[in-house]
Amino acid sequence: MMRAYNKIVTWIGSLKGRLYGGFVLSIFTAMATALPTFISAWILGQLIDSARNGTRIDGNLAWVCLAAIAGCVAVRFVLSYAKARIQESIGYERAAETRQEVGDILKRLPLGYYQHTSTGDILSTVTTNLNTLELEGVRQVDAALGSYIAAGVITAWLFVVSPLCGIVALVAIGVAILTLVGVNKMSARRSPAAKTATERLSGATVALYNGLGTAKSYGTSQAVRRPFDKAVEELRRARIDIEFGYTPLNVSHKLILEIASVILVLVATAGLVSGSLELWVYLGIAFFSTTVFSGIGRLTDSAHMFADLNDCLERVEALASATPIDRDGKDIRLDRYDIEFDDVSFSYGDGNGCERQVIHGVSFSVPEGSTCAKVGPSGSGKTTLTSLMARFYDVSSGAVRIGGRDVRELTCDSLLCNFSMVFQDVYLFNDTIAANIAFGAEGATRGEVVEAAKRARCHDFISALPNGYDTVVGKGGNTLSGGERQRISIARALLKDAPIVVLDEATASIDPENERQIQHALDELTRNKTVVVIAHRLATIENADQILVVDDGRIVQRGTHAKLAAEPGVYQRFVAIRKEAEGWKI
Repeated sequence: MMRAYNKIVTWIGSLKGRLYGGFVLSIFTAMATALPTFISAWILGQLIDSARNGTRIDGNLAWVCLAAIAGCVAVRFVLSYAKARIQESIGYERAAETRQEVGDILKRLPLGYYQHTSTGDILSTVTTNLNTLELEGVRQVDAALGSYIAAGVITAWLFVVSPLCGIVALVAIGVAILTLVGVNKMSARRSPAAKTATERLSGATVALYNGLGTAKSYGTSQAVRRPFDKAVEELRRARIDIEFGYTPLNVSHKLILEIASVILVLVATAGLVSGSLELWVYLGIAFFSTTVFSGIGRLTDSAHMFADLNDCLERVEALASATPIDRDGKDIRLDRYDIEFDDVSFSYGDGNGCERQVIHGVSFSVPEGSTCAKVGPSGSGKTTLTSLMARFYDVSSGAVRIGGRDVRELTCDSLLCNFSMVFQDVYLFNDTIAANIAFGAEGATRGEVVEAAKRARCHDFISALPNGYDTVVGKGGNTLSGGERQRISIARALLKDAPIVVLDEATASIDPENERQIQHALDELTRNKTVVVIAHRLATIENADQILVVDDGRIVQRGTHAKLAAEPGVYQRFVAIRKEAEGWKI
């Protein structure tokens, strides 16, 4: 339990001063809570003694005691309020900071990380695990320490008035701690299984959502539910297993403390009978016997939660400690924008030490202001080369240079600010169309957004929408057609106006009626830029300054369209196929 406690305090970081301040207030709160019982026991003892002796006590004494009790209640309220003000928001504040830290790391990780780490793992860590930490982390630390503070205050009083009762209380607390250790160990063994099951359920839920449309179209929607149902059952078993392991220890813990309460009263009674204890002291011990261990009695829940919290922290730390691809990068401003691949090889890893080489010793250069087209069969490595250029991955050997600087010298942000990219599969954020176009051009005015939309030939259809540029496009842009999303993506790239433009099948989703207009927009986008194009349409690549023919991770041909079309080989076959497919004529 102490290990988890220390990790939570470490996670809190700069906010730990407020946590310790709350602990100090807890000491005074415990005193203010116990004092009314002491006062009540004392005045009651005085009343009994006076009745037994046939004497009268000062009538003002009762009012003084009542005022003291009311004062304690008021002090306790003030202290509790002050503690809540400085301590209650710590978990929420630190969890928000952690999510931002994780978000910053996630954007800087190589894409390979996401191939080996399931969406469910990441989703569960950022949501479920951090939710647990922000709701229970500080609360359980405070509950555990607060319970021991309260018990410590009363036990200290017991040692003063009756050392034997103090020893009973101390022994009971020590034995109870042993059961808490057992609860913590049991939870530490079984909680990871529940967390893993939760992550699998998150992943299965995402898979169910993504795959349901395809499954329904094949009439097999039940099949896509099987992994989801299996994950639900796995989580059910894991949670029940924890409860069955927890219950015997919890019952034993409470039984020990209840027996200790009875022994405490017996020892106090013996003291009263022998005359070694005053009546009011006996009454105080009797009053406290049922509450002295109440806070510690509830600590089995905290011990159980500490194991859960420790597992949550380990998962958060594993994600937060993932190595960013640009850990050693610097913010460098480039002064030229030529691209060079120098004997580049690259392998995809499977996360288990096995690698598959997909790029083999590739070298080429793209002069600044020129256009380079890459063609080749699917899976040949065209997009992988582009990903290496943008440092979505790092090369296995060789070097990729932009403006003469190895891309590994730069941070991702300082590198990618030089790129505008238009992909075949366009992702739009669940925001307004204006915000999606302005993405990547921070501070762009509405006039600049509209101008970019006009240049991308999407102003007319945007204006026809119910809310125009303020229309929210929905998750992924699912309320728009593929061609509309494509044109918004082009408008986004136009507005960013970066010196290097990457077009990856940028016209693949454009209908023939709009293709000419979009081609004009792309011509405007790429004017005086360094351009890298991946395309299958001849109209897109025939005017490129150089064409690279990629096959099986190697460049097998390079040259202009006219040169390559005249050479027997992959490109000549590609041209023949595209002419037939497009009805294209020279």
